[in-house]
Amino acid sequence: MPEIRIDVRRYTNANAQIRLESGILIIRMADTLSTAPEDVQEALAWILLSKLFRKPVPPSANDRYRRYLNRRDVRKELDLVRKIRGRKQVQEPKGRQFDLEAMFEELNFRYFFGLMARPTLGWSPRASRTLLGHYDPSHNTIVLSRILDNRNTPRLAVEYVLFHEMLHLRYPVEHHGARRCVHTRAFKEAEKAFEDLLEAKAILRRL
Repeated sequence: MPEIRIDVRRYTNANAQIRLESGILIIRMADTLSTAPEDVQEALAWILLSKLFRKPVPPSANDRYRRYLNRRDVRKELDLVRKIRGRKQVQEPKGRQFDLEAMFEELNFRYFFGLMARPTLGWSPRASRTLLGHYDPSHNTIVLSRILDNRNTPRLAVEYVLFHEMLHLRYPVEHHGARRCVHTRAFKEAEKAFEDLLEAKAILRRL
């Protein structure tokens, strides 16, 4: 058995890492996980060791760990930790080409009868091609990738990405046991109301 060192840190999320270095097994884990029940910590140990030795994660361990993270009280605690410790990096909503606040209000009246409270809006500091937008419930913030803030980007594509993230605000993630559903049935049905939906998706694929 190697020497085992556990380093508990004040992470923003429920993170955990493992590595084997010079015969020492080093584990870093968030303090939010250090108070988890023993069976949950055992499940996490199975997950970390499986990843370290590139073995399949035992389904029972994965299920137990996911069920714990999906518990309502745990999710509430993690959201609070992210809100207190995390710093949301976001740029002004008025970009070079598009004003997200003005666009939000237009979409709000067009699809939500003007009843949706406006969250914090902004462009991402980095131009990401893989993450075009996201809604952060911990900070009540919608962020769009600034790669879209370009005169060559059709307005329809930007409107669709923003509308998609507004739906995440309207239809939050649902948790059922170990299952986490980001795009619920209600979400998918509401998304169909977007005008020229197929054209907007086609534009994004080309971009």
